[in-house]
Amino acid sequence: MYKILLLPKAQKDLDRFKGRTFEKLCEKLTGLQDELRPPGCQKLTAEDGYRIRSGDYRVVYRIDDKARVVFVYRIKHRKDAY
Repeated sequence: MYKILLLPKAQKDLDRFKGRTFEKLCEKLTGLQDELRPPGCQKLTAEDGYRIRSGDYRVVYRIDDKARVVFVYRIKHRKDAY
């Protein structure tokens, strides 16, 4: 099982959400512990990392297999995520 670490920008992004959107994002984040590359996940071409969709929002993250840690560095609306 991998540990999920939210970088400060990602934590700030997550703190802005409320209600059902917040709950859905939290479900996606906790799901990363068991499945690092879930169906629908895409590898980023410009950066070393992945992104998953949660409605109109994107969770952008990197995986450190040696340390068994997932670093989440952005949670943004799809128009602002890249």
